[in-house]
Amino acid sequence: MYRKKTAVLLLALLLAGCGHKPVEVAAPTPANDSPAPAPALTASGAVHNPDMNLVETAHTGEEAVHSSYNLKEHVTYSGSRSRKQVALTFDDGPDAKYTQQIIDILRKENVKATFFVTGEHAEAHPDMMKRIVNGGHEIGNHSWDHTNLTTLTDPQLADEIDKTDAVIQQFTGHPSNLLRPPYGALSKQVADYAEKSHRIVCWSVDTRDWEGISADRILENVKKEVKPGAIILQHSAGGKKGNLSNTVAALPHLIQYLKEHGYQFATVSELLN
Repeated sequence: MYRKKTAVLLLALLLAGCGHKPVEVAAPTPANDSPAPAPALTASGAVHNPDMNLVETAHTGEEAVHSSYNLKEHVTYSGSRSRKQVALTFDDGPDAKYTQQIIDILRKENVKATFFVTGEHAEAHPDMMKRIVNGGHEIGNHSWDHTNLTTLTDPQLADEIDKTDAVIQQFTGHPSNLLRPPYGALSKQVADYAEKSHRIVCWSVDTRDWEGISADRILENVKKEVKPGAIILQHSAGGKKGNLSNTVAALPHLIQYLKEHGYQFATVSELLN
């Protein structure tokens, strides 16, 4: 009896030792002031897709995607390094305050940009959508309401993307072929659906304007990270406590710096083509 109890105890200890502490992965930094929806993320910042035997990490920009399915192969972060071009992009709009100020600066500087809009904001601000289009700017899909797409069912995912495309088409005459997933969060499910009709585009330079940092710091972030082919992330709505005055203040100086250093400006599609 004593030997049986000892054997059971040793077996239990052995099984306990087979466990391991989960690898800590930094949670993603959201691309605006609102945190990513909590239910989507594990304690490690990873998103689990029950339809496949792997765990995919929500990510921002060029952070690593920890998965046996290489999601980075399905995302465009920049254009060709052989041409000294950059693309300015603005997320989360349009709104009734900052979007117009940004458009005015772009017009004055003769710069074309790409606006990744949410469907609900595009629907709510039709005049601003017309101004974006009439200014010769490009419009991309940024989901309907900035939800983390990796948390959705297939029908919900389709609804987020397709409804936004339908609104965009009302102003451009065609649906967008560019998708920027909110927070840069991506899964195989999202990639598989999006790539039927969209190119998935993130960014290589994050100005971090959404943090509420100063215009000077925004400019410094660009100076440190910009390279030929860069896709630069900014915002035209949202921001910390709804304030994007820093983005507006920084934009003319950012454009001036890039021009002085020989960069030309393109929309995302122009940059990638």
